[in-house]
Amino acid sequence: MKNRRIITLVFALTILMVFTANIVQAQETQATQEDQNKILIILGCALAITIAGISAAIGLSLAGSAAVAVTAEKPNLFGKLLVLSVLPMTQAVYGLLTAILLMLGAGLLGGTARADMTNPVLGSAAVWIGLIVGLTGVSAINQGMVASSSISAVGRNEQVAARGIIFTVQTETIAIFGLLAGILLMTGLGLL
Repeated sequence: MKNRRIITLVFALTILMVFTANIVQAQETQATQEDQNKILIILGCALAITIAGISAAIGLSLAGSAAVAVTAEKPNLFGKLLVLSVLPMTQAVYGLLTAILLMLGAGLLGGTARADMTNPVLGSAAVWIGLIVGLTGVSAINQGMVASSSISAVGRNEQVAARGIIFTVQTETIAIFGLLAGILLMTGLGLL
């Protein structure tokens, strides 16, 4: 029940950010197309890291809670449990990587922009790239659930640690697909 509320909150924030992007895009101000694209690229960065980061934090809390419980009874399993409990963090790394790549491509971290910043599609595309990576990063929540179960299994039989890691990593594949799609889109748009 708690996870549903959090997921609902994440989606509500996403809709709010997309709505904000549409308002920014629709405003007829003196801002140039380049300025509007930069604003939308920043929004794309925010979507990628915020959604993936919140999801990773939830996944980490699920796995970490199980790891603390098992470690209290079997401290010698700390190393194996640590590996399992940090796996949901990788989705936040994918969100951060996407944000950095978008900023580099737009010249927001110094240097010159790699893409044609006057391209009217660029800003909207960056928002969608951020959504792709951020929403596929929601898999971190489920990964935390699988990691939690794997941690409990290792607490009963430490011989299943490698199998638990395999099951836990399978859930992450969805986020890897999202990151790959984002990188391919950035390459196609000339951001990379």
